[in-house]
Amino acid sequence: MISRILIIGLGSIGKRHLRIARTLHPSADIRVLRHQESLLIPEYADGIFSRMEHALAFAPELAVIASPATRHISAALPLADAGVHLLIEKPLSASPEGVSTLLETSHKRGVVLTVGYNLRFSPSLQRFRDLLRKGVIGRVLSFRCETGQYLPFWRPATDYRYSVSALRELGGGVLLELSHELDYLRWLFGEVDWVRATLGRQSTLEINVEDTAHLILGFMPAADESRLIGTLNMDFVRHDTTRMCTVIGEKGSLRWNGLTGLVEQFKDSEHGWTKLFEYQQQQDDSYLAEWHHFLNCINGSVTPMITGEDALHVLDIIEAARRSSVSGLQVLIKKSETSLK
Repeated sequence: MISRILIIGLGSIGKRHLRIARTLHPSADIRVLRHQESLLIPEYADGIFSRMEHALAFAPELAVIASPATRHISAALPLADAGVHLLIEKPLSASPEGVSTLLETSHKRGVVLTVGYNLRFSPSLQRFRDLLRKGVIGRVLSFRCETGQYLPFWRPATDYRYSVSALRELGGGVLLELSHELDYLRWLFGEVDWVRATLGRQSTLEINVEDTAHLILGFMPAADESRLIGTLNMDFVRHDTTRMCTVIGEKGSLRWNGLTGLVEQFKDSEHGWTKLFEYQQQQDDSYLAEWHHFLNCINGSVTPMITGEDALHVLDIIEAARRSSVSGLQVLIKKSETSLK
């Protein structure tokens, strides 16, 4: 039974985690750590801190880190060293720097560390992956993946110009904020070997980060030396909110719509697209599944589905994409080294 929980950060995602934590643990002592000092105790919380030393003295059993990505590692390291189990919101950090130290500390202290790429808990994406693995469209030849939403519409209650997404100093930009796609593409197809990328600010949005990213991803060669190559387009500018992945195979195509939970197969022009699966999930569903998984990891019944190493590999892809955009060249993914055994 978990009795002490710490939530770090109280933006929209931090508030969601706080509410879910209270739902799952109605009797727990739940405290919030905020960057700014405040005496106002948030709804669903039992107290509030503004300094890490006070949060550590509270001795939480688990913590959710939902602060801006640039602050994740500095918050996570002392907690991991104290043996606190960690659910860190995506991305794990704004860069690979310091991540290896965190992972090594977590392993040394026996800490469960998982990262909030909650799309993996979507039933429709899970079915999409299962169908690909069953070979319903034969050998996969390529994919087209896209995601985008107009940034001012993303969080209607806040001014987008001051949001995490809009500011480089908080870990904004489409590569980090929409890195769910990079995580689930690795989950579907394995390790990315190289990337060619073009990043830019195409809009007049008042931001200091990229609002558009176009990536070509090459995956590690298969046993027969064939190599999967696909495209990923990400943006903050489109008004028709989209999250879609279409996979092209030898026997047809399979596509996933992340907004509608629809999985469809195209076999031939006579029958067109056929619905194979549909699950219209509620907003909290994948987060609740993520929380149940995290708690099961803590009690030892399962191992983390999304490890710190997984999230570090995503950061390695992002770093390579940035280098590619500057150089105009195809860049090999250089994996960050850890001393984990």
